[in-house]
Amino acid sequence: MPAFIFLFIATQLPFITTIVISFTNWNALRPGNRSFIGFDNYVEVFSNARLRESVWNTVVLTVVVVGVSLVLGMLIALLLDRKFFGRGAVRTMMIAPFLVVPIAAALLWKHALFNPSYGLLNGVLTWVWGLFGSDSPPQPEYLTVAPMISIQVALIWQWTPFMMLILLAGLQSKPADAEEAARMDGASGWQIFRYLTFPHLRQYLELGGLLGAIYIVQNFDAVFTITSGALGTANLPYTIYQTFFQAGQYGLASAMGVVVVIATIIIATFALRVVSTMFKEEGAR
Repeated sequence: MPAFIFLFIATQLPFITTIVISFTNWNALRPGNRSFIGFDNYVEVFSNARLRESVWNTVVLTVVVVGVSLVLGMLIALLLDRKFFGRGAVRTMMIAPFLVVPIAAALLWKHALFNPSYGLLNGVLTWVWGLFGSDSPPQPEYLTVAPMISIQVALIWQWTPFMMLILLAGLQSKPADAEEAARMDGASGWQIFRYLTFPHLRQYLELGGLLGAIYIVQNFDAVFTITSGALGTANLPYTIYQTFFQAGQYGLASAMGVVVVIATIIIATFALRVVSTMFKEEGAR
């Protein structure tokens, strides 16, 4: 009961308050002019062109980052599942990007890698062009030319180790006798992966995708740090920040926050079902 009371006060009361505020017209510039407007704020979330763009950016960012991270994580997990000298050290180094503080990772990519004047990427281009005797290498401004891709690359770099950990755990639980029998029957490596490994990893792929989606949907650090929401990169969490703290539209910002929470709950529900199914299958073995 004490734990329940604490959780209710710390999590549910603020959420209930947010829901109540989302049905009001409350602007910080006019604090005395508050009124109940029903679902008007929710209608504006999906009808306003700027807000629709932020919702779309959130969907695109989530799908691309989670999808690419899953593919790269699976490839790396398949490599790290093999036995080779120094495998433990390599696994530790591969996990490192996920352990970096999100705001620090975003600053790293913005200044140390993407910066057109002293960033590593343009530095490599200068060195490569210099090998061929050219003194005018291309120096693209990545954050201007491809702002959304820049954010996606930074998040993929950080979330691929997370996917790799989940899929590597799945590979470690794979029954070895079935693979050995397949090899004795003359199955190729691709056939083993297609008919044995991939079906076994299906639930782990679903779990990694759902957990990754829960966090990427709520991502604020990368968008705020790398582009500050400029050039069409603002996602829903960043738009909530702008609407609440800069525009002072508390009611509209609360409605957007409720939309994000509901989307997160839906994704989390599927994730819990996947985890429950995995536990049931493990218990049945």
